[in-house]
Amino acid sequence: MPSRRTFLLAASGALLSALPPQLLAQPRFDKNPFVLGVASGYPQADGIVLWTRLAPDALNGGGMPDAAVEVAWEIADSASFGAVLRKGVERATPDDAHSIHAEIKGLEPARWYHYRFHAGGAVSTVGRFRTAPAIDAANERLRFALASCQHWEQGHFSAYRGMAADDLDLVVHVGDYIYESSRAGDKLRDHVAPEPTTLIEYRNRYALYKSDPGLQAAHAAFAWMVTWDDHEVDNDYANDRSQDLDPPEEFLKRRAAAYQAYYEHMPLPAWARPRGAHAQIYTHAAFGQLMQICLLDSRQHRSHQVCPRPGRGGGTTVDAAQCPDRVAPHLTLLGAEQERWLDGALAKSGAHWNVIAQQTLMAQSDRDPLWGQRFWTDGWDGYPKARERLLTSVAGRKVSNPLVLGGDVHTAMVADLKLDFNDNRSPVVATEILGPSITSRGPAPRLLEAVRHKNPHFKWANPSERGYASFEITAQRCVARMRSVTSVSRPDASMRDLATFVVENGKPGAQPA
Repeated sequence: MPSRRTFLLAASGALLSALPPQLLAQPRFDKNPFVLGVASGYPQADGIVLWTRLAPDALNGGGMPDAAVEVAWEIADSASFGAVLRKGVERATPDDAHSIHAEIKGLEPARWYHYRFHAGGAVSTVGRFRTAPAIDAANERLRFALASCQHWEQGHFSAYRGMAADDLDLVVHVGDYIYESSRAGDKLRDHVAPEPTTLIEYRNRYALYKSDPGLQAAHAAFAWMVTWDDHEVDNDYANDRSQDLDPPEEFLKRRAAAYQAYYEHMPLPAWARPRGAHAQIYTHAAFGQLMQICLLDSRQHRSHQVCPRPGRGGGTTVDAAQCPDRVAPHLTLLGAEQERWLDGALAKSGAHWNVIAQQTLMAQSDRDPLWGQRFWTDGWDGYPKARERLLTSVAGRKVSNPLVLGGDVHTAMVADLKLDFNDNRSPVVATEILGPSITSRGPAPRLLEAVRHKNPHFKWANPSERGYASFEITAQRCVARMRSVTSVSRPDASMRDLATFVVENGKPGAQPA
């Protein structure tokens, strides 16, 4: 048994470790601590999450002292802040890289607000957001953008500058906010650092990406909802398995670092704070009676990819006849718990339009130009029974106006979703729309053309353009516009409409406008 003195010393040490970090009462900054901008997220009818991070030396660990700093926030009805409506103080701590996630309540529904931060005499840029409509509101219109896949080295985030000037209520980002890896070929910009594996390295990678003025402008202009894909951690990772087959316990340490850095740089609510290598990221949100969004996580809980290459993890293209494990019923992309949650959320939804925002292409994509069938195993084609379960749920529950949105494949795409993609007579049960990538390069157009006849459910596809998709939803229809940036080599490049599609109320399947 320990002595009384030993016990008291241990107890006092535990108490001290549980105390908040030392507060830096009067911080003074030689450089702007708000260089990473501001953001808002997860709008509710009465609330919002406000984000910023103090980082005067953002690309080198942040440059902050090992102490907590008080950050004040203000909300006003105009950018001039002539009338401050709400204000408060948050504590930015070293444990969260001096980021803050202020969860504000008591706001009015369907209203624009402006916000800013103060710390140590410094003032942030001004951001704005729109709260969601009241839960019982029969709102007439909702506009939002869909974004994904922004590789720093493959171009400027010019599309975000165009997005910031758009007439939107919300932005939905479905993954690959950063890239951990480089790709051979011409680089317009450089990561400058090797592939991140530690917390400080992931923090620096996020700081680099968030230094882009176009991305900062889009964050400041609208509230965002976000989910991750693979590159926020490691290419093609599945649950606890990395692409390089690192020991699971080692890879989970890396995943914990990546998840923490993600949280530190996104306008996420407290329920999304990571617990080591685990984090709640999937959720749903209502926007009046008009729309519900279910935002999914297809990385953290998925089954490992089947039929991998020898000595490797991740996806590969397989001959369907030579990989019977692909159709095993137990395989899941979302995990059993998330599948049940999604089924319940769709069953209880009273929304007129039901958006399922997830990472990648859901429609079957047969890559064999001849008589066989070949599929990429990292997407839904690697988990066809899980896809069948989801679409059976959508059809069986008669979900109102289901829209599946995604990214990942760097191709703007419109597709019909069916219970049986091999049967042309199988009815369309949902509409799928993938936006173009922000910068990440797409596959060669000839590869798509070679297999178009094998995939008649693809209505339209363009792998060559970069940009985002915007949506305008009313009770009568959903109008989807593919917005293309004229060049990713210039940060001030202009935008144009690439294509427009319409989904009519009660009629799954998009048609050209």
